[in-house]
Amino acid sequence: MERTLVIIKPDAVQRGLIGEIIARFERRGLRIAALKLMQIDEPLARRHYAVHEGKPFYEPLIRYITSSPVVVMVLEGNDAIEIVRRTMGATNPAEAAPGTIRADFGLEIGRNLVHGSDGPETAAFEVPLFFTEDEILSYERDTDRWIFE
Repeated sequence: MERTLVIIKPDAVQRGLIGEIIARFERRGLRIAALKLMQIDEPLARRHYAVHEGKPFYEPLIRYITSSPVVVMVLEGNDAIEIVRRTMGATNPAEAAPGTIRADFGLEIGRNLVHGSDGPETAAFEVPLFFTEDEILSYERDTDRWIFE
C-alpha cells in the first residue's frame, strides 16, 4: 500500500471546499490514514518547500501557505501518489483536465487548492514533517474488497 501526503491549501479551506476535496479522494477508493486541521508555521513551511528556495515564487508561497489553516492528510492505496496527482489535475488550473479538483475549482497557479507529493521519495520526506508514525493508521474498510484486487 503506497502512502502520500495531501495538503488542502488555505484557498480551499477559506472557500469551504474541504469536504468536497476529501470526498473526491475517497470516491477514488483511497483510504485516509491520517488527517488534521493545522496552521503551518514559517519554519515548517520553509522545510516543506525547501526544494523551491531561491525561486521567484518561494517567498510568496511561504506567505500563502502560512496565511490560513490547512488540512493535511495521509492517503493510502495502490498507486496512491499517481491517483492523487491525477485527481488534483495539472499544477496550473488553466491546464488541468476537466473533472479534476484544480480544473473544477481553480483559476490561477498561485491558488491551486491542493498539494500532493510528486513521488515516493517526496512522500517519504513530506509525511514525517506533518505526522508521527503513531498518528498514521492502517486499517481495512469493508469496501476495500470492492476497490483493491
